[in-house]
Amino acid sequence: MNMEFEMEHNKLRIGIVGGTGYSGAELLRILIAHPGVQLDVVTSRGEAGQLIADFFPAFRGLLDLSFSDPAQVDLGGCDLVFFATPNGTAMQQVPALLDQGIKVIDLAADFRLRDAGLWSQWYAMEHACPELLAEAVYGLTEVNREAIRKARLVANPGCYPTAVSLGFLPLLEAGVVNSQGLIADVISGTSGAGRKLTASLLHAEVSESISAYSASGHRHQPEIVSFLETVSGRSIGLTFVPHMAPMIRGIHATLYAPLTEPDADIQAIFEQRFDSEPFVDVMPPGSHPRTQSVRGANTCRIPWHRPGNGETLVVLVAEDNLVKGAAGQAVQNMNLMLGFDEAAGLGGIGF
Repeated sequence: MNMEFEMEHNKLRIGIVGGTGYSGAELLRILIAHPGVQLDVVTSRGEAGQLIADFFPAFRGLLDLSFSDPAQVDLGGCDLVFFATPNGTAMQQVPALLDQGIKVIDLAADFRLRDAGLWSQWYAMEHACPELLAEAVYGLTEVNREAIRKARLVANPGCYPTAVSLGFLPLLEAGVVNSQGLIADVISGTSGAGRKLTASLLHAEVSESISAYSASGHRHQPEIVSFLETVSGRSIGLTFVPHMAPMIRGIHATLYAPLTEPDADIQAIFEQRFDSEPFVDVMPPGSHPRTQSVRGANTCRIPWHRPGNGETLVVLVAEDNLVKGAAGQAVQNMNLMLGFDEAAGLGGIGF
């Protein structure tokens, strides 16, 4: 038997529901080069029937597959399905997929909160399958690695929660900061809002300007708080303010935490916590990470500062919102769920 055919034949089959958004495009970019999987189905309501390589010219010669109509497609032949869809879409289809033995990773927020009432409060709709909320594993790999390996349903964290959680996590676990006094100022590129025609997101509107939004309450705040309380066992008081910057992709978080143990070795705490993590780069104290350095990579860079040697610790976090904050993290979780090396397909260097 031809070795190349045998390798292709043994690859696991992957479906993507919602393949034309920014996260969907990143999934395609990463999975096309993944050694252990083949793309079986990619859906798009608006582009059904069109060759994916015609819609995304970068994939010419690499992918001979057309978009499928999500209303007609059969996902039953897939081993795992990604949902890169708006909030509220995955929850309508996930129960049937799980019943067929198909594993699911949702890049939206349908399964990130365990409380159906809280979810409905923030997402303005009733949850379609609240019975699955307790089962869904929150896909921050650096915390839930073993649970993800065994999961059939993973809720991929949002880009803001990934940056904020990884930045605060070692400090909360070590008990060296006041968990009630946390502040997160986080800046995102415009791709974080999705691929949609909205006047306020047009380049002419965003360029040469920066602005905060949802300062009185953002839907990612309860996701961050719920996760940090679960993993740290502490009550969390968090002020979270997101901002939009005139760049396409990237997350830069500036995190503030009141120190309760001023003699703690902060660098050692971060290095020991992330020592074996392939996608977290603990930088030297006093460093300033640039979003450009992680553009296109599944890497999260973290240094810390202590201004004036005072009682407030400042942690900086940089990640690509479409990779470690979305598609790359989703593939990291897929690798664990399907038994691949965790870093498979994710070795790309920042652009």
